[in-house]
Amino acid sequence: MGAGHAHRLYRPGRSPVHTLPPHTKLAAALAFVVVVVSTPREAMWAFAGYAVLLACVAYTARVPAGFLLRRLLVEIPFVAFAVLMPFVAEGDHVTFLGMRLSVNGLWGAWNVLAKGTLGVAASVLLASTTELRELLLGLQRLRLPPLLVQIASFMIRYGDVVTDEMRRMRIARASRGFEARGVRHWGVLAKSAGALFIRSYERGERVHLAMLSRGYTGSMPVIDEVTASRAQWSYALALPCAALVVCLLGWTL
Repeated sequence: MGAGHAHRLYRPGRSPVHTLPPHTKLAAALAFVVVVVSTPREAMWAFAGYAVLLACVAYTARVPAGFLLRRLLVEIPFVAFAVLMPFVAEGDHVTFLGMRLSVNGLWGAWNVLAKGTLGVAASVLLASTTELRELLLGLQRLRLPPLLVQIASFMIRYGDVVTDEMRRMRIARASRGFEARGVRHWGVLAKSAGALFIRSYERGERVHLAMLSRGYTGSMPVIDEVTASRAQWSYALALPCAALVVCLLGWTL
């Protein structure tokens, strides 16, 4: 299995976090997110503790704060949803700056923002310190169904190919004087999307036939077998274990 494409989220480095085996980082990130989601929303101090833990990981991995904050912009749609919750939720209401806000909606918005932001930050740190190829090897090591790993591998490998095809189609439309200015031009864009789908489907069939001609039987060969020592597992699980302590304190205090 291979995926030689470098993604924009990855920051090359030799920090202790970068050198950890990928499956240990995947397990640690998943466990951390589960702990964060399990934390009661009323324990606001606990989420501040989680943020401090992630900041320590970012410092150890030498990931700049600006880089991390820019990548967090991907959660803007969820932020917009959370902002609307105090205005549409039912239950008791409070008045703030002349606005009537739902108490349940405020708690719900806080819950979405806090847990969503921490989850996205953990994912960004994982992607910043792990190459795509290593992520796939880590998923395979964690016994993810092989078919899902193959789908992810091909998606990564041919995502740039499809994107480049879209770019060429856009240039072709522009060279013919086309410019999308309103609803009247949606038909042209829809036809372009259909053509892109057909080309991608045909390319997938050709790739599959080429794989069959080379002996593909349903499973991809494993090029590298990643392993982790007990010390590396302990180092990777330090984050979710520390988060678990914070979570338990959040339930008991």
